[in-house]
Amino acid sequence: MLSRFSTLRRIPSGVWVVGCVSLLMDISSEMIHSLLPLFMATTLGVSVLVIGLIEGLAEATALIVKVFSGVISDWLGKRKGLALLGYGLGALSKPLFAIASSSGMVLTARLTDRLGKGIRGAPRDALVADVTPPELRGAAFGLRQSLDTVGAFLGPLLAVGLMLLWQDDFRAIFWVAVIPGLMAVALLFFGLSEPRTVVEHKRTNPVSRANLRRLGKSTWWVIALGGIFTLARFSEAFLVLRAQEVHIPLALIPLVMVAMNLLYSFSAYPFGKLADHMSHSHLLQLGLVVLVAADVVLALSNHWAGVLVGVALWGVHMGMTQGLLAAMIADSSPSDLRGTAYGLFSLVSGVALLLASAGAGLLWSLWGSESTFIAGAGICLVALLYLKLVPAGRKPVDSPTATN
Repeated sequence: MLSRFSTLRRIPSGVWVVGCVSLLMDISSEMIHSLLPLFMATTLGVSVLVIGLIEGLAEATALIVKVFSGVISDWLGKRKGLALLGYGLGALSKPLFAIASSSGMVLTARLTDRLGKGIRGAPRDALVADVTPPELRGAAFGLRQSLDTVGAFLGPLLAVGLMLLWQDDFRAIFWVAVIPGLMAVALLFFGLSEPRTVVEHKRTNPVSRANLRRLGKSTWWVIALGGIFTLARFSEAFLVLRAQEVHIPLALIPLVMVAMNLLYSFSAYPFGKLADHMSHSHLLQLGLVVLVAADVVLALSNHWAGVLVGVALWGVHMGMTQGLLAAMIADSSPSDLRGTAYGLFSLVSGVALLLASAGAGLLWSLWGSESTFIAGAGICLVALLYLKLVPAGRKPVDSPTATN
């Protein structure tokens, strides 16, 4: 216990500020996202296949855009400005959900929101890595992920309360979500001072052939692994739709996301700290086993209790793997190319997420929800095989910045 609090005290204040900014923005986003599949299906009459395509396009946009923001942050040697732009776009997108009257308007709002997420993601993660000592990176990324996920379960909780209070008024709740989004932007602007010298910086092209070679086999191994993981873990919108399928009352369905994010939040920091002391590969393998269990339970359960168990396992898997993958990118990449490494990781993951969500929606439409989750479990087994058969490359050592 004393060791845990000692580690928390050693984590830089900038990590806490970034975590609290993420917490506020996630409250805003999850108030909307926990209801959005239901809003599209019930109010707008959108099919499951179209919902899957919208979610896949939106989340893939966020991940793909990260490659550009990461490269730009490395080229500038600055992170905060891009993070502010991204959080600002996220806040400004929220009113669009409240006025949406068609699937096209929802797609526009989702793309704007996820564009903001994409712009801020890689610079934010690179900033956390820049200000954190290497021996604390697992704990720091776990803490940031944990604070982020506190917002991810408070958002759906607020949505449930307001749905019950306002008799399922989706649009009114979407308007309320604007408030914490604006608070997040204000906290980042006033609460975080970027270090004067993030890295010893010479402005060069981060995606030149010489610089991409400097990333090394270890970084590319993690990037490939992230893509395979994402293929196995499609959009969380399908968890919400699965809850609707087992006849959970409409106003209570966001509790599914509360359960997932509660376990995600509680597990992210302990597993992040554990990652500083054990084999990353072994921890990732355990995370995949947990995801297989989640998929099987979600495929076979026809009762709300079983669905909640599957969703809780999904959350534990996220806590075990998401901060760890971020820390692995930080550890394996040169400091002056860290934003680029996060961006490339997100590019590969974004393409994979688009394919996974579109495929999940198609399987659901053709053969039912069971086929979607069984397919996810099968891809997990492929990822386990990758971890067993393809060893990680050697960790690169920071070298002088390459030239164009």
